[in-house]
Amino acid sequence: MKQNNTGMKRLIPYLKAYRFKITGAILLIIAASCLIAISPTLEGMITTQLFNDVTAGHGVDFTVIYRIVATLLLVYVTGAICNCSYQFLLTDAIQSAMVDLRNDVESKIRRLPIAYFDQHPLGDTMSRVTNDMETISNALQQSFAQILNAILGLTLAVAMMFSIQWKMALASMLIIIGSVVISKMIVKKSQPLFEKQQNSLGSLSGVVQESFTGFNEIKLFGKQEDALADFMAANSELCQNGFKAQFISGLMSPLVSFITYVGIGCIAIMGALYALSGVIAVGQLQAFIRYIWQVNQPLSQMTQLSSALQSSAAAVHRVFEFLNEEEEPEDERCQAAPEHVEGNVTFENVHFSYTPEKPLLQGLNARVESGQMVAIVGPTGVGKTTLINLLMRFYDVTGGAILIDGIDIRHMKRKDLRSKFGMVLQDTWLFKGTIRDNIAYGKDDATDADVIRAAKIANVHHFIKTLPEGYDMILNEESSNISQGEKQLLTIARAVLCDPPILILDEATSSVDTRLEHMLQDAMQNIMKGRTSFVIAHRLSTIRNADLILVMRDGNIVEQGTHEELLVKKGYYEQLYHAQFAEV
Repeated sequence: MKQNNTGMKRLIPYLKAYRFKITGAILLIIAASCLIAISPTLEGMITTQLFNDVTAGHGVDFTVIYRIVATLLLVYVTGAICNCSYQFLLTDAIQSAMVDLRNDVESKIRRLPIAYFDQHPLGDTMSRVTNDMETISNALQQSFAQILNAILGLTLAVAMMFSIQWKMALASMLIIIGSVVISKMIVKKSQPLFEKQQNSLGSLSGVVQESFTGFNEIKLFGKQEDALADFMAANSELCQNGFKAQFISGLMSPLVSFITYVGIGCIAIMGALYALSGVIAVGQLQAFIRYIWQVNQPLSQMTQLSSALQSSAAAVHRVFEFLNEEEEPEDERCQAAPEHVEGNVTFENVHFSYTPEKPLLQGLNARVESGQMVAIVGPTGVGKTTLINLLMRFYDVTGGAILIDGIDIRHMKRKDLRSKFGMVLQDTWLFKGTIRDNIAYGKDDATDADVIRAAKIANVHHFIKTLPEGYDMILNEESSNISQGEKQLLTIARAVLCDPPILILDEATSSVDTRLEHMLQDAMQNIMKGRTSFVIAHRLSTIRNADLILVMRDGNIVEQGTHEELLVKKGYYEQLYHAQFAEV
């Protein structure tokens, strides 16, 4: 069930795990605040002593003054030690809490269904798990202690002012009340704008991510101006929302300062009259003015922190909104997939739709025998990839059933089911690391001999041996130091190493040269031997030898058979086949 709570209180459990360190830091902050609250009184005692000694006409009693100064120095040194100590404890606790939160976010990513990533822009998701997380971390680090110091400082300063002169203290309360009222009004106006700002930042990240991933295509088709226009539109939206949020929030500081300065002026006049009449001592007036500034300091801090706090509140909302997303359903009650899978696959009256109002697959039926090479053909958008996603349980059918060796795949645990498949996709994925590690990615216990054997079957061993460092060559983050065809051969080797009973191949030979195309075809033929294979075919000439061709149209299988059988029927497949060669 999706939770609705995405507020700041969701952070409490993460901080609670380090409550001892945080408690220690809070106690040290209290101690430091108390010491700060004492210092104006001690400073005022020095002024009072000097004033009394001078007005009395006798020499200054430096013994008393030295004693007060020594006490004051001890207060300053102790306060500094307390400040350094609480910073260490608080930083450690907050950073540890953020590690836990980041771990939960990463774990959440692994539990989300494929549907989430199909429905949400990648850039916005990345912004939530990077930019928003960093905003929260910085806000906690910078704001936690300052807020606590502000509350304690304000409370202690007010208490000390009442101890000096209660009428003047009551007058000073008007400063606090006025500042609080203004702050609440501004926060109420600016908080929705900060949420819009964070959302705009996520949208901008999405545009930038799409521009970089599709950079070559953008250049190829001359769409730089369109890409720039999209960026400028997202950037302009961020600018507008950011300006409104920051400007309105920025009004808080000058308005609070104005009220404070006017209040200090009025109270200074009032205090001077009390001092002249003997109600308070000169040193007490000095201390009182210092306490007013101590009241102003936390108020100013709060206004300066307002933008950061509101940004962090918006970031917290976005992060926990992500953590609240519905996860892939649990399959604890499902049985484990059989240890040995023959590879017989049956589609029984399969129905599926991404949205109820738009059905995609309608009553699809097919039977695939173990060891068969099955080609899935048809125009774009008919459900070829969807059929594969259903087979892997990235989505579950909305009607009918898919059976493997007579067992409904919905009764199998997803992890066990997916372990029976190997995939070679058109969009290759390799990570920064050695070629050996990339090939052995799906099998942790693979030996060097296993890796080399898989590379030989995939026709990539010779290429690897020509490299200066061979299997120890490091692929960069984009794997741009090898060609597209060589990337495909490495992913085929990875699939070979896992030795799955069922293969899924998204034919990816259209973007490579003729030599590599033959190598890829040979490699795919090698890997398909003795395995049930599903090939999403783009070039119909490459699937002539398929044991079964499934021809899809309008979300259903309209024809099935061998290449020769389908040509004899002179149906939809023949139209597709001849149309493709006519284009050539």
